[in-house]
Amino acid sequence: MKLIYREVQQFRQIWIWLLMVLVAGISWYGFLQQIVFGNPFGNRPAPDVAMWIIWIAFGFGLPLFIYSVKLIVEVRENGILIRFFPLHSRFISFDNLDNYEVRKYHPIREYGGWGIRWGSKGWAYNVSGNKGVQLELTNGKRIMIGSQNPEKLAEMIRKAKGES
Repeated sequence: MKLIYREVQQFRQIWIWLLMVLVAGISWYGFLQQIVFGNPFGNRPAPDVAMWIIWIAFGFGLPLFIYSVKLIVEVRENGILIRFFPLHSRFISFDNLDNYEVRKYHPIREYGGWGIRWGSKGWAYNVSGNKGVQLELTNGKRIMIGSQNPEKLAEMIRKAKGES
């Protein structure tokens, strides 16, 4: 189906990167101490095989994963595609969309934070900020799509649905 609008967002908040650098840094330090220099890391050091696994998972895997995660929202002729790459994707057909509105929300209070979340107001797909488009489906379920430009997203949904 024809693509009408596309928005791509990534986790770029400084606090996420600082936390990730801290975790990766500890894994690198432990690996260097125990594997490279031969000094046991900690009071009860893990076996060398475990240190290799921790180093690969948290020293490389975690930073690469955080860097690659993207929220991709596409408005198409027949509906809205929400992809939380590389984890999840969901398509909402316009036949199943009852209503939508731009709104400000509280990510932590309403959904428990950012990411793919379930909260008191339904599902949320967000990576930062507190603005988005709330979808109301014909089955009564609600989905919040976080957006850096929610007005444009809502306008493109309106255009794709053929509403004036």
